[in-house]
This record gives sequence, C-alpha cells and structure tokens, in this order.
Amino acid sequence: MQAGPRYPLIFNPRARSQRGRRALSFIMNHAPRFALYATSSIGEARELARKFADAGEPVVVAAGGDGTLNAVVCGLSGSPTALGVLPAGTMNVFARELGIASGDFPGALSVIDGGCVREVDLFLANGAPFVQMAGLGFDARVIEETTWERKKLLGPLAYLISAVRVLGDRPPQMRVICEDGREETGVCVLVGNGSHYGGQFKLFRKADNADSLLDVLVFKEAGYRAVFESLRGLARGGVDLSEGMVTYIQAKALQVECEREVPLEADGELLGRVKRVEFVPAAQNLRVLAPEMPQATRFGDSVLAIKNWTKVLQANES
Repeated sequence: MQAGPRYPLIFNPRARSQRGRRALSFIMNHAPRFALYATSSIGEARELARKFADAGEPVVVAAGGDGTLNAVVCGLSGSPTALGVLPAGTMNVFARELGIASGDFPGALSVIDGGCVREVDLFLANGAPFVQMAGLGFDARVIEETTWERKKLLGPLAYLISAVRVLGDRPPQMRVICEDGREETGVCVLVGNGSHYGGQFKLFRKADNADSLLDVLVFKEAGYRAVFESLRGLARGGVDLSEGMVTYIQAKALQVECEREVPLEADGELLGRVKRVEFVPAAQNLRVLAPEMPQATRFGDSVLAIKNWTKVLQANES
C-alpha cells in the first residue's frame, strides 16, 4: 500500500556524480511516492514547474543541485505551490540553509512528508528569481569559466581551479546604489538572501531569508591577497571586514552599475553579461517545505488556504 501523498518530482536523469547516482537510486526505490518527470535542460525544468503551479499542484519536489532547484523556483515564482527539496547535486546551498543535509534523501523526504511550510523571501536580479544568493563579477566569472564536464569530474574543486585562472583578470569598477541612497564602490558584489555561500560557508553573517532584506558584500580589491584574506575570514566564520577590503551592507533593494559588461549569476546559474543590475523583492514570497520551526505552518492545514490563494490570483488576472 502506498504511504503518504504522491509528489511531482523534477530531476535530471543524466546526473553523473556519486551523489546524483545515489539520488536516482533512492528515487527509483521510492517511485510510488513520486510522479517522476525527467528533464533534459534547465528551461524544461522551469516550464514543468510552471505548468504544475498553474494547475494548482500543492507541492513540487526539485531533486538535484542548485541549478535544478533554481529552475523549479523560477517556475513556482508567484504561485502558492510549495517547493520540496531533495538535495542531490554537486552544490545544495539552499538545502543547507533550510537545515536539510546534502545527500540525506530519507531525511529530505521526511521533511517533505512533515508538511511544514515556511515562507522565505524571493528576490529578482534583472527580473530573474533567486532564493539564496547572486553574484556580479569575480564569482560569476568563475562559474562562467567552469565547464559542465570539469564540474562533473571534480565536483566543488572545479570552481577552485577556475578561480585560480580568473584571478589574473583586471576587475571592473562597480557602483552599488541602495534604495535609500547609500552608495559603495568596488570590483565584485555578492548579494545574499540566505547566510550560506558555496555550501558550508556562512558568508552573510546577518542574513535572514525572512527579513525582507538583502545582505550585500562589496569587495574593494581583487587578486590573490583579496582572495586569501576572504578565505581567512571564512575560516573564522565570515568575511573579515577589519582590513577594509570588504564592505557589508543590508538593503531592501539596490542596483549595481559596472564600467563594462560583466557576468551575472543567480543561485549558481549564469544569467549572462550585463552592465547594470537591479535587485528587487519579488511580488510574493516562496513557500518551502522545511524542517519544523515554531513560526512555520503545517502543509496539511494550509491546503484550503492554497486553493483560496489560487482563486484570488486567477481573479486578479481576469
């Protein structure tokens, strides 16, 4: 007999990492719990998620790394459909932010079955939704430089190799303008909704993904010294601001202007090259199935609310 509800699950069947293979084995061993939808591209995953949201599906599960998760988040953006997370990829930063251990598939399914819904802030980078972080300049350049083949072969080490290659590039000057008029200048900008960056590092010390604020790191320098100092700060629990090499600010919204086109990434996915970026809050928060917290609501108790919300959205469109 099937235990519990059956969830639509979006996954990449071509995952080659050891964790990806274990995830696929877990999914197949629990196939009665899922309606499986294999995707061949990020765009297909996004469209599938949007299709489920438009149909009023209460829950959609993303099985994969940050790329798959971001695609599903984009598809669910603006809907009451709750996101379930099965962390199966090379990087699973948002899962860690929620308190779901990477590779703990039984634990992740228990969280989904637990039905505890948390609302988290959702922001847009030039209209593209992101739930964890975005980067402009150095870190996006590293992602741009890291090939899919190298990432599958080396895992997180692939990014370090790319970083060494990129360090010699001349960085562009950037101007950060907050919604309240504050301004900063630098050569690289990282924007956090959650506290984690790159996996286990709590780069954004003050971040809370339910406070309606973005946490922004503006790096004043580039090169080996700046990277070394940043890594030293990370080892101490966060970027060391005492050297005057990094400015930490919080803002409800901001824009960044660059002297030349630079790469932009959101949740680890490259969005292209830009000269100007606007970071603004999305119209609605994202609903996520997460480990239970006092302020979270039970999914089972909120099904009627989801249906009512769907009716309101449909009425507003008509």
